[in-house]
Amino acid sequence: MKFAVFNYNGKKHLGRLVDNDTVLECFDISESVFKQDGVVSLIDRPLPNVTNKIPVSDVELLAPVPRPRRNIFCVGKNYYAHAEEFAASGFDSSAAKGAVPEAPIVFSKLPETVEAAGTAIKLDTSVTSTVDYEAELAVIIGKSGRNISKEDALSHVWGYTIVNDVTSRDLQGYHSQWLIGKSQDSFCPMGPWAVTVDEIDLADTSIKCWVNGELRQDSNTGLLIFDVPTIIAAISNGITLNPGDMIATGTPAGVGIGFNPPKYLAAGDVVKVEIEGIGTLENPVKEI
Repeated sequence: MKFAVFNYNGKKHLGRLVDNDTVLECFDISESVFKQDGVVSLIDRPLPNVTNKIPVSDVELLAPVPRPRRNIFCVGKNYYAHAEEFAASGFDSSAAKGAVPEAPIVFSKLPETVEAAGTAIKLDTSVTSTVDYEAELAVIIGKSGRNISKEDALSHVWGYTIVNDVTSRDLQGYHSQWLIGKSQDSFCPMGPWAVTVDEIDLADTSIKCWVNGELRQDSNTGLLIFDVPTIIAAISNGITLNPGDMIATGTPAGVGIGFNPPKYLAAGDVVKVEIEGIGTLENPVKEI
């Protein structure tokens, strides 16, 4: 199933997509319940009754998790070709240990970075001029756990969505740790909806990204260096994962720094990320 958070007639709603993703069934659930959590509010509860049906074309889509409960866990250098292009870029503070990591590299993005499909990725040129895109599959945790085994990891997953792990490359390199370069305002477009686990085949799901219609990233989740069970096991090693926690699983090759010269985002650009089984996340780029 696919779920969305959206504005309609001046109010926020939570609903389910039907009729080939053209119609939203609006749930009978108070905005106070899902205002911050979005689809996370559906975890471990029966689906609410449907009040009415609304064409998707008539709504304003919001991020499926408008404000994650805590920082989004993110995995760096998790596709082989991207690990090589990043190591060669000069911005990789971990490159001394080799291009391909021996264990998952985990960092985080602040919850306030989240933006909806259609909203602008903001370029603050007084802070950075090297803003990059990163198409990624994101995991939504549905069951708490600590020291989760790889064999049991997928039982802790509720569903998936798309994120664009937008990054300031100069800040990423300057600070060595990646939090600041990854957590600029608007640097985590998400959506346009979230899907349950049955919608995705982790061994074979295409992931693509276009900038202004030019295909930049074209890969498959089957090519992850560390698969989703391995990532969950690593992050939960001594850390309790809770329902609603989110994990961005890494981006494939084709990011801006992989080109010579680099192709950084500029005002007026449009970035479109597509993941098979989920949909398309599209955002313009605007200078502030």
